[in-house]
Amino acid sequence: MTLHLAVALDGAGWHPAAWRAEGARPDRLFTAGYWAELTLEAERGLLDFVTFEDSLGLQSSRFEAPDGRLDQVRGRLDAVLLASAVAPVTSRIGLVPTTSTTHTEPFHVAIGIASLDHVSRGRAGWRPRVSPRADEAAHFGRREFPPLKLSALSALPDPATERHVRNLFGEAADAVEVVRRLWDSWEDGAEIRDVATGRFIDRERLHYVDFDGEWFSVKGPSITPRSPQGQPLVTSLAHDTLPYEFAARASDVVYVTPHDREEAAALVGEVRAAEARVGRAGPPLRIFADLVVFLDGDGRKARLDELDGAELVSDALVFDGTPEGLAGLLVAWREAGLDGYRLRPGVLPHDLTAITRGLVPALQARGVFRRGYDTADLRGRLGLSRPASRYEKAS
Repeated sequence: MTLHLAVALDGAGWHPAAWRAEGARPDRLFTAGYWAELTLEAERGLLDFVTFEDSLGLQSSRFEAPDGRLDQVRGRLDAVLLASAVAPVTSRIGLVPTTSTTHTEPFHVAIGIASLDHVSRGRAGWRPRVSPRADEAAHFGRREFPPLKLSALSALPDPATERHVRNLFGEAADAVEVVRRLWDSWEDGAEIRDVATGRFIDRERLHYVDFDGEWFSVKGPSITPRSPQGQPLVTSLAHDTLPYEFAARASDVVYVTPHDREEAAALVGEVRAAEARVGRAGPPLRIFADLVVFLDGDGRKARLDELDGAELVSDALVFDGTPEGLAGLLVAWREAGLDGYRLRPGVLPHDLTAITRGLVPALQARGVFRRGYDTADLRGRLGLSRPASRYEKAS
C-alpha cells in the first residue's frame, strides 16, 4: 500500500533560526515566487499535498501570547491567496491552506476554498484552526477573549481557559458544517449556460442551506458553483481529546504528533475512539503523523539551536538524521495504523529538497511510495470518493 506524504510549509522553515541558515532566502519570504518554487519542488517529489500555515497574529515562541522577539521570522502572506497564486503553476500536487474559524466568516471561507478548487482543477484542501489568543481578537474588536493560562492545548488546568477553548472548538465545528453545506448548495450542472433560451442558471439546482446554530445563522446558497471535488479535503491538527473529536466530526484527515511507534499506535486508538464517540459516518479519518525533519546529520540543527539561544522544542518529534534513516522510521511507524506523514522541513529549501530527492527515492526503493501521480484530484489520491450534493434529492 502506498504511503502518503505531505509537507507543511511555513516561513523559512520550522526552526526559529532557519532564516539565518546557509542557503535560506529570507529576502524572498513575501514573494509568490518563493512559495511557487517550494511547491513545485514538492510536486517533483510526487508528494500528496502541501499545507500553508497561517494565523491571525504574528508568530510567537509562546502559545498563549506574543513574545516580542525580533530575531525570528515575523509576518505572513494570506494562505488562501498564496495557494491560489501557486495553483496555476502546478498541476498535480494538493494545496491545503490554513484559515481561522474564530474570526473568519464561514461564507468567506467556503467561497475562497471552492474558488481554489476551481483554479487548481480539484486539488484544494482546507485546514481550519481556532484562534484563542486575546491579541488576535483585539485585531477585530468584536469580541474580548480571556488571557490564556496554559502553555499548550494538551493541558487545560484553568477552568476559564478550558471553557474558552471548548467554545472555540464548538464554533469551529459549526463553521465547518456551514462551509460544507455551502459547498453542496449548488448541485452539479446548476450552470446550464443555454444561449438559445437565455438561461444561465437552473434555479431549481441552487439550495438554501438554512443553518441555524449556536454560533452562526446562514441562509445561503453560496455564490460559487460547486467545485471539481464537490467537497474539498478538510484536514485538522489534533493533540488531545477535544481536537480529536472535532476532527472526527469535521475533517477528512487528522494530523497527530507521536514521538515513537508505541505512542503512534496509542494515538491511532484515540482517534478511532473519538470517531465512535461522535458517531462518525462515512469514511474513517486518514491519520497522518507530523514530524519536524533535519535531513543531513551534519550537526546543522545544533548550530541553529546555538544561533537561536535554545534547543528547538516542538509538539512533534524532531528527527535529525539521514533520509535513509527517516525512511526506515516512517515504514516502521506505519505498522501502528498511520496512513501517512506530514513532514515539517526544519530549513527551507534545504530539507524540502532532501525530502524530495533523498527520502522519496529511499521510500520508492522499499516499494512503499508512488513513482507517478495516479489521480488528478486530491480526494481521489487519498482514496476518498467525490460525494454528491446533500441537497440533490430535494431538487
